[in-house]
Amino acid sequence: MSGRNRITIAQSQRLSLNTRLLSSIKVLGSDAAGLSRFLEEAAAENPHLLVEPAPPGDWLPRWSEPLRQLREGAAPAAEEIAAAAGPSLQAHVAELLAGLRLRGAEARLAEGLALALEPSGWLGRPLEALAAEAGLAPAQAEAVLARVQAAADPAGLFARDLAECLRLQAAEEGWLDPLAEGVLARLPLVAAGAVERIARELAAEEAAVEAVIRRIRGLDPKPGARFAACAAPLREPDLIALRGPEGWEVRLNGAALPALRLAGEKGPGRSAAQALVRMVEGRNATLLRVARAILARQVAALEQGIGALRPMTMAEVAEATGLNQSTVSRAVAGTAVDTPRGTWWLRQLFSRPVRGEGPAAAALRDSLARLVAAEDAARPLSDAALAQALAAAGAPVARRTVAKYRDMLGIPPAHRRQKRDRKGRTRG
Repeated sequence: MSGRNRITIAQSQRLSLNTRLLSSIKVLGSDAAGLSRFLEEAAAENPHLLVEPAPPGDWLPRWSEPLRQLREGAAPAAEEIAAAAGPSLQAHVAELLAGLRLRGAEARLAEGLALALEPSGWLGRPLEALAAEAGLAPAQAEAVLARVQAAADPAGLFARDLAECLRLQAAEEGWLDPLAEGVLARLPLVAAGAVERIARELAAEEAAVEAVIRRIRGLDPKPGARFAACAAPLREPDLIALRGPEGWEVRLNGAALPALRLAGEKGPGRSAAQALVRMVEGRNATLLRVARAILARQVAALEQGIGALRPMTMAEVAEATGLNQSTVSRAVAGTAVDTPRGTWWLRQLFSRPVRGEGPAAAALRDSLARLVAAEDAARPLSDAALAQALAAAGAPVARRTVAKYRDMLGIPPAHRRQKRDRKGRTRG
């Protein structure tokens, strides 16, 4: 039997994403820093596209006032600290540094340390660079950093890496002996579970090494994470929200994004450059449209802090703006807005109610963080006590919900938050 060729006709549908559409999606989903890199790469390949550096000074971070007080040697007023959004890391650090009463180059370095602090509580820039900017020798900068780290509470703030963060906490608890130092210097082996190798290298008993590792695992790797719930990293935000004469206004942060300009006459690449300029303009317009819709629903949070955040979904914002929900999701991805209450991620302002008509989950986490920040360090609140306090404030939740949110905030359980002196006695 011989085979025969057959011709058939079939109909199918397929979504084809061309290069221009893919670029448009990438532009919309990029934050200011990522978009700047993308535009610089595009300009390097296309002579018809010029990228002009962003003008400096359009953004004054929320650190400005605390740092001004620091430079002038005045401690922030208690009411200003209390008014911060959540237990603010910024206000906490400003109070800490003001108490050290540094002067001159040392005060400038302290300011640099504060600005370099990541939400994790670690330093995000090398100490050598900060020392050079402040006009200090490396040894002098090390001495100032050591003084700041020693005064920091919780211990581990201003660490340069994970090992230093844990070392500071071990020293504060009083068990940083040579064996603990050796184990902390071998954290990759700790992560791999290579207890036998660590013991061999340190000429120690495996049981002793395992005991140190258990203590290390009880430390907090990100002591800064217990502060403001929706805080974005300390970098140039994409947007700025300010109260104007007619209410709250949202605008693009001109200092975060370079300006685009077409160059040259007709030629290869000019149409692509024009298309990219239109994409960026469309991205900016969409970002403003989405951000204004979000913040119009969160005026209470702008005025009172994250604790007043109301429940909100992306579907609501999509309906209000006439945009697709996926477009809203891309627009808020990695986007930060600077407000008088701190710099926030737009995505983290979306939060469903904990139950029924209750508060937003993010607001509840903020209230939880406030309670922990205000507790007696010698007698920290248990999860059950925290649940009772939240219920008394009008936010009834189960103890297991408190435990879940506490873990999300990076807050250790009560027995690990309890402060003890070097002899193991409870403080207070």
